[in-house]
Amino acid sequence: MGLNRERLEAAWPIVQSNLSQSPLKRKLPRAINFDLHIFDRLESTNKTVWQLINHGAVPGTTVIADRQTSGRGQWGRQWNSPPGGLYLSIALAPNLPVANSFQLTLSSVWGIATALRAYHLPVLIKWPNDLVLQGRKLGGILSETKIKAETVTTAVVGVGINWENSVPETGINLRSYQREHQLDRISSLEMLAAITLHGIASGVELMLSEGVEELLSGYLALLGSLGQKVKISGHPGIITGVTPTGDLRVELQFPNHSRVNLTGLAGRSPQSKPSRSEILVKPGTIRLGYDTL
Repeated sequence: MGLNRERLEAAWPIVQSNLSQSPLKRKLPRAINFDLHIFDRLESTNKTVWQLINHGAVPGTTVIADRQTSGRGQWGRQWNSPPGGLYLSIALAPNLPVANSFQLTLSSVWGIATALRAYHLPVLIKWPNDLVLQGRKLGGILSETKIKAETVTTAVVGVGINWENSVPETGINLRSYQREHQLDRISSLEMLAAITLHGIASGVELMLSEGVEELLSGYLALLGSLGQKVKISGHPGIITGVTPTGDLRVELQFPNHSRVNLTGLAGRSPQSKPSRSEILVKPGTIRLGYDTL
């Protein structure tokens, strides 16, 4: 049985009340401003929202599907979307400078993670756009934008979260986790949808009203891979943070007098001891495996 509109609308004030005691309380949307479109099956919820926008749909237009046949993750990767998961997309009008467009992804994933943590679920973030639970993937974010005069005028934020659908070995679904831990704080797919919409709206509102620095502080606090070891072009490094535009900060350590080729990001080290150099890795350049969490 798929998501039900009446149950979703009934879940909204309950979620609003629950989140009023969370870190999102100052940025909770006051009312349902979402124009909901619910489908049994779609190619892609993001694609459908863009089609609705092309026909005059306004910000807040939200599409939810019980399953997707051509779901997508970031950078064109396939997102498996079997029945039982939450698949939704929402239209936004952020009016962000194009250089800051990735902040939509940062704010959305932080907002959702923070909302889920208010339900005592230890959800973390895997850079740049994944929701992680017990070291496995719970969900992901896909942001797409339309740019005019160097400004992001329109955006679609898509979310996929595993509820009770089948998942790969690196994945986890929320229903199974709650049963295993004898929890029932999120009791339905409709409640999960309401929490997710609250999280997106609150995260984006925080970013737009209070600036990226406060958002980034919260994002880093939930970044599960912070301090973890990675390799960049074969060289060991440690994840030290994320920039306001979404780049990953990695501190690399090079042997004495080493020469490295990192497309101009690091060069020869003249020191007589191992040197350290911070580089910035753009989203989509590398993939962090779940064994790095």
